[in-house]
Amino acid sequence: MRLTRRLAGWLLAFGLALLLAGCNREHLHQQESYVFGTRVEVITWGASEQDARAATAAVLQEFDRLHRAYHAWEPSELTALNAAIAVGTAQIPVSPELAAMLTDAQAIASTGDELFNPALGQLIALWGFHTDTFTPARPAADALAAAIAARPRMADLTISGTTVSSRNRAVQLDLGGYAKGYALDRAATLLRENGIHNALINIGGNIMALGSKGEHPWRVGIQHPREPRPLASLPLRDGEAIGTSGDYQRFFELDGERYCHLLDPRSGLPARGTQAVTVLITPRAHAGTLSDATSKPAYLAGERWREYTRRFGINHALRVDAQGRIEVTRALRDRLQFDKGITPANVID
Repeated sequence: MRLTRRLAGWLLAFGLALLLAGCNREHLHQQESYVFGTRVEVITWGASEQDARAATAAVLQEFDRLHRAYHAWEPSELTALNAAIAVGTAQIPVSPELAAMLTDAQAIASTGDELFNPALGQLIALWGFHTDTFTPARPAADALAAAIAARPRMADLTISGTTVSSRNRAVQLDLGGYAKGYALDRAATLLRENGIHNALINIGGNIMALGSKGEHPWRVGIQHPREPRPLASLPLRDGEAIGTSGDYQRFFELDGERYCHLLDPRSGLPARGTQAVTVLITPRAHAGTLSDATSKPAYLAGERWREYTRRFGINHALRVDAQGRIEVTRALRDRLQFDKGITPANVID
C-alpha cells in the first residue's frame, strides 16, 4: 500500500505538471486537500486571487461536509441508516439529499444489472476495505458465503420521499463508488455560483472541467494501470467529466495474487479480467456522478464492457484487459494522445 500511494503521488504530481505546462501563473490558482480517502485539487483560471480563494474554500468545505455526512464506516447519516436497516426498522427518515442520492444510485444500479451495487457494504467490510490502512487477508469462508447468499441489492430499497425501507436486512450502503462523482457535480455548481467559469476539479482521478485554461482546453492524463506514467492524455471540454475504475487504486497482494476493492456482486470476490476502465462523460446533467458510477458495471462486465457503456449513452470509453491490451472506442481514440510506445489493440464503435 505504501508503494501504491507513492506511485499515486508521483502520478498526481506528473499530471499537475502536465496541466500547468505553459500556464501564466498570474491567472492560475490551485489548492489541494485530502478528502474521501484521497487527494483532491481544485484549479481555477482567470479569476482574481481573492475570488479564486473564496470559491475554492467553499468547494473544499463542501467536500468535507459530504465526506462526514456519508462516510461508510465512521459515524454518519449513512451508518445510522445502515444500523436501522440491520435491525429491521420499517420506515427510516433520511435527509432530502441522501434520499435523492439513493434514488439516483438505485436507477444507475438497475441500468447496469446491479453490477454497480452500493448495497454491498457488508461484503466490502469483510474484505477489509472499510479502513484506510487495511491488513491483507481473505475473509472467513463461512462469513463470505453468508454475505453472498444474502444478495443485498439496491432494488431491495423502497424510497418514498424522505423515508427509506429495505426488505433485506443485509443491505449495508457504501457510496464509495458514487460520492466522488456526486462531489464533482456539487463542486461545479458551487464554482459557477461563485463566479468561477474556468476550473479543473480532481478527486482522486475523477475529474471535471469547467470552461478552459485561457485559449487552450484543460488537458488531463489517464493513468497507466501498471507503470508510473500516463497511458494517454486528452483535452477536456467545458462540462465534461472523466472517471476510471482500476485494480491499482485500492488493493492488496497475498500469495502472489492481487485483490482489488472492486467486488463482483455475483461472486462476492474481487473482480478479475480487467486492469482499468475509463469513461468520458460529455456535457449533461450529473456528468460527474456518471463518470464515477458508470465505470463500475463496465469494469465488472469484463469483455462485455462496451455493452454496459452503451446502456448509459457513453461513446467515449477505454478498457485495459488483464493482459494489458487496450480497447478503445473510436470516439475516444480520436481525442487521445497515447504515451510513447503505447498503441491500442482494438478500436471499436
